[in-house]
Amino acid sequence: MTIPSWIKPAAWGAVCGAAAITIFTMSAGWLVTSGAAEEQAANEADRAVIAALTPICVARFNKVAETQQEKYIAALEQESAWSQGDWIEEKGWATLPGSEEPNDEVAEACAEQLLAAAES
Repeated sequence: MTIPSWIKPAAWGAVCGAAAITIFTMSAGWLVTSGAAEEQAANEADRAVIAALTPICVARFNKVAETQQEKYIAALEQESAWSQGDWIEEKGWATLPGSEEPNDEVAEACAEQLLAAAES
């Protein structure tokens, strides 16, 4: 049995094409490893939890008398962007029910929401 002469170039073309498709799909983000997928899922879960808990912090701020709210917003605006979350934590608004310590990420998101609401 003789092998046709076009088989060798076709085989090399198939191998190179498969390698190119694999590299392209991996670099484009269409194909991810299980580790990357787990990391991405954990990040999304963290964002969802923060988004769900931030309204609790905002609600605690809203319980303060309106005259105090203006004073607190002015003080929050005076803080640097790096320390606004710490300022919210000091006030106790980011300490969620059932926990003893404030949540840093919720405090930062709460500060962002409070400042955005004050601007509008």
